[in-house]
Amino acid sequence: QVQLVESGGGWVQPGGSLRLSCVASGSIFSINVMGWYRQTPGQQRELVATITSGGRTNYADSVKGRFTVSRDNAKNTVYLQMNSLKPEDTAGYYCNAELYYYSGSGLRRYDAWGQGTQVTVSS
Repeated sequence: QVQLVESGGGWVQPGGSLRLSCVASGSIFSINVMGWYRQTPGQQRELVATITSGGRTNYADSVKGRFTVSRDNAKNTVYLQMNSLKPEDTAGYYCNAELYYYSGSGLRRYDAWGQGTQVTVSS
């Protein structure tokens, strides 16, 4: 009933930039927090950045000053602008949304995840 679809990943050289997008679709009533997490093989998924519906942001220390999270509430879309990329930023990036959606029995809270998009930073 709810789907998150990411786009924008790929390969980039160190120092380069990429912009990720994530669109939420389905029977959505409201989205509280949207954000980005990343994961490398054998490691736990870690927070990159989040943004509330009111625009309050939170960043991992490792990306502060380089990454910018933003959202378009009207389009249920969250973005991640990544600048000055480093090889250690290489990971699968996953979109997350804490939302309420319409179910057959009323509104239900749901923690939705996208399928992930790969970001590779190397020379």
